Amino acid sequence: MPSPSEEMDYDPWEKFNDKTFYFNFDLADHYAIKPAAKVWAKTFPAEVRQSLANAFYNLAMPKRFVNKVLQGRLPSAGIELTRFVINTTVGVAGLFDPASRLGLEKTDADSGETFALYGAKPGPYLVLPLLPPLDVRDAFGFAADSFMDPLSWFITPIGADFGRAAASRINERANNMKLYDDVEDTSLDLYAAVRNGYLQRRRKAIQDAIIDRDRTWERITDPFEHHEKSTLGEDAQSTE
Repeated sequence: MPSPSEEMDYDPWEKFNDKTFYFNFDLADHYAIKPAAKVWAKTFPAEVRQSLANAFYNLAMPKRFVNKVLQGRLPSAGIELTRFVINTTVGVAGLFDPASRLGLEKTDADSGETFALYGAKPGPYLVLPLLPPLDVRDAFGFAADSFMDPLSWFITPIGADFGRAAASRINERANNMKLYDDVEDTSLDLYAAVRNGYLQRRRKAIQDAIIDRDRTWERITDPFEHHEKSTLGEDAQSTE
């Protein structure tokens, strides 16, 4: 078993991952996704691309809502549902984001986080063709989340996920063209930079989910604890 320090960037499958990373970034990205993103950026202005990004986020509400409930983050799940109703109606099918202007900020949740909160270990880092960086826990979470995609209710979960992921990836690439290029230009080891950045973001996301869950249950239990302390105090006074 790896030590806690080794788990920080546990990558025993690096040879396989590195070859898949080469395919994803040096072939698929450079010869397909990046050229498509350039055409996309020239065809659609930034406002339209942002509206599409909003719609993709809105469509993924079931995944976030279900996982927040499973994680015990009930107030955040309520906000998620409220955001969806507002943005689907007032925001025209999620193309616009009036909920954020009302103070209901975007947050995220996924099955990989849920597995982590229930004690599942991350396992090795994993790079799969045409998918974002993962660890083994998040790979199972990614599969579970695909079944919560509304498109999967009408077509196959894998088909829905790959189709929307491709469109979302191209749109995201077009919105962040300079950022992607800067990372590529400034990283001496792009594979390690992507891996370490992913693992750091995942640890922070899981920690944030734990903090949100704990705050939720503190708010729920505090009134009962206050009542119990008051009752004990009254009982003590009555015995004096």
